[in-house]
Amino acid sequence: MKKIIFIVLVFLSGLPFAASARDITVAAAANVQFTLDDLKAEFTKETGIEVKTVIGSSGKLTSQIENGAPFDVFLSADMKYPATIYKEGFSLRSPKAYAYGVLVLWTMKDVNLSDIGAVSGPGIEKIALANPEMAPYGRQAVNALKFYKLYDQLQKKLVFGESITQANQFIATGAADIGFTAESVVLAPNMKNKGKWIEVDPQSYQPIAQGVVVLRYAEQNHSQEAHEFYDFLFSAPAQEIFKKYGYKLP
Repeated sequence: MKKIIFIVLVFLSGLPFAASARDITVAAAANVQFTLDDLKAEFTKETGIEVKTVIGSSGKLTSQIENGAPFDVFLSADMKYPATIYKEGFSLRSPKAYAYGVLVLWTMKDVNLSDIGAVSGPGIEKIALANPEMAPYGRQAVNALKFYKLYDQLQKKLVFGESITQANQFIATGAADIGFTAESVVLAPNMKNKGKWIEVDPQSYQPIAQGVVVLRYAEQNHSQEAHEFYDFLFSAPAQEIFKKYGYKLP
């Protein structure tokens, strides 16, 4: 009898340890990729919850969520896509802005980068940006070009990446002479001090409010963990990380 009790106690003593092995999957827009590395590390240090990530364009990730992808939290590059997800019943609460993104113009080439007019300078044959149909930063890059009445004359020079990640590759490798990206990208450790960049005048494009939602999938599996991560994004440590990567706070 004592032996049986001992075995049961050993089994039960292992349960808290097993329960602590928690993890969530976060789908995130490509501009947040490098920032998310720091956010994950801080969140795991605070909670013990591991964070797996899936990175892509906001539009593509939305499509995957609508088709049942097993994601717990979605960090979009705008408010439009998470609002759509909420309206369609794929999230547990309405979206909230966690940060405002900053659009920049970036080049690896010897370009006079004093203002956005550099995109129409001599030697500029290819201008990279994320696909405006799927990626909010690409959409706002087009808005900025239209604001300065440059879009029509430069339309044939535009090279679209599937997401901001691919646009970054075009710029970083020199496949494009210049391009638009997020300030969070040029401030990332592996990109810092590479090439030249300037902020695009925020008056020339719509504010890039980036929204987050906890997804309905989390309700069945990791509801507590997903909500902990959601709340963490608005904590002081997380907000400092966003600021470090050039984001404006809501």
